[in-house]
Amino acid sequence: MAEEVDYEEDVDMGENPKVSAGGAGKGRKVTAVKTKGRGHDKGNAEEDQYNGRGGVFENIQRGGGSGPLQSIEGWILFVTNVHQEAQEDDILDKFSEYGTVKNIHVNLDRRTGFVKGYALVEFEEYNDALGAIKGLNGKKLLDQNITVDWAFTKK
Repeated sequence: MAEEVDYEEDVDMGENPKVSAGGAGKGRKVTAVKTKGRGHDKGNAEEDQYNGRGGVFENIQRGGGSGPLQSIEGWILFVTNVHQEAQEDDILDKFSEYGTVKNIHVNLDRRTGFVKGYALVEFEEYNDALGAIKGLNGKKLLDQNITVDWAFTKK
């Protein structure tokens, strides 16, 4: 059997693993220090930093005082005391009388499959949403009085 022969030069990896050209025999530079991750190169840290819009967010500016806030897509109403056997169509039919409903979200209980008792209804126009609040707040939906108010308000 043939023995395995190692032709590489042995390098002492003691306290200082970096060997400069001229310190290790044949002028070969051996570096054994490896650093993983970011932030180890201290030379040009200022130049490589991100100069974008970090921390700057878009928002919708409105006048001062309290009142409703518009979401990015429309005016959202929070409907509470919704009957547990209500369907999306029941709520949609009721709110469609006041304008075009852009979106409706009804949360269901996972275990029973019934409505959890609230819904979110979104209108594109402010006047439609305001009309729905004035017209439906305190009215009956499947034998229960519902409460309708703005989902987002300024303080």
